[in-house]
Amino acid sequence: MGITEAKTKPQHALPASGIILLAALAVFWGANWPAMKIVLAEVPVWWFRSICLGVGGIGLLLVAYIGGNRLTIATTDFWPLLVSSALNIVGWHLCSGYGVSLMPAGRAAIIAFTMPVWATFISCWLLDEELTKSKLMGLALGVAGLAVLMGRDLVVLKVAPIGALFMLLAALSWAGGTVAIKWFQWSTPAISIVGWQMFIGALPITIGAFMIEPLPDVWALSGQVWYAFLYVLLLPMLFCHWAYFKSVQLLPANVAAIGTLAVPIVGVYSSALILSENVGIREHLALLLICAALISVLMVPKFKRRTGH
Repeated sequence: MGITEAKTKPQHALPASGIILLAALAVFWGANWPAMKIVLAEVPVWWFRSICLGVGGIGLLLVAYIGGNRLTIATTDFWPLLVSSALNIVGWHLCSGYGVSLMPAGRAAIIAFTMPVWATFISCWLLDEELTKSKLMGLALGVAGLAVLMGRDLVVLKVAPIGALFMLLAALSWAGGTVAIKWFQWSTPAISIVGWQMFIGALPITIGAFMIEPLPDVWALSGQVWYAFLYVLLLPMLFCHWAYFKSVQLLPANVAAIGTLAVPIVGVYSSALILSENVGIREHLALLLICAALISVLMVPKFKRRTGH
């Protein structure tokens, strides 16, 4: 497969639908962090991810079928599907699974969201996407926001170097998967591709769950865990995975990647609201920096086009 024509054309106005999808992703993926913390208090990590991916994959394929979308994979989509599944699902979930087990989960999440840095440079290299001043500024502001959010916990990189390495590999895998979505020309409907991607990726993770952890006792789970699990399955797993795939198709890969910088901020504030976790000056400063990053990437280009600058 090669690069599509759209990848080599000059960038035009960002479609509103893509920006709306990024906003929804920020909210629903952000609130996913406290929901995950609630579930993981009673469900082992590998089984949690196996169930999420299996149910998410089957659910998306069912929604695709009900909506009249074709479920069979076009011959030309077979290898692209395996590549994107390996990067977006298997690489991300396996590496982050080990990473979270070897270092604090919150710090692991922040390392994971260095993904836009890697996706931006990979997309410039492989997709010939323009690295404009506003994108560079947005990237710098976003990374600064994440650094502020991590703060003194940067020492974790020294205390748990193996865990940090796994999380970095997870971020690189996700970045590669993001660019792969844009690199390949897809003939199969987006919702079917995402469903199969999750289902295929769930297979090795389920095998790992059987090998590593005991089966969870679902009947012993609390009501709070069931509610949180339902949220994770319906929104982050079903809607958000489709929405991210679709946003990468609608927007330049580096813009879609930088747009995810809002996710950890929403995660911090939703955790404060739901789990009563502390929010201080660092969190407020990080929010301002990341908002500035998103404005630089999503709004400044539009303003320049309107004013002719």
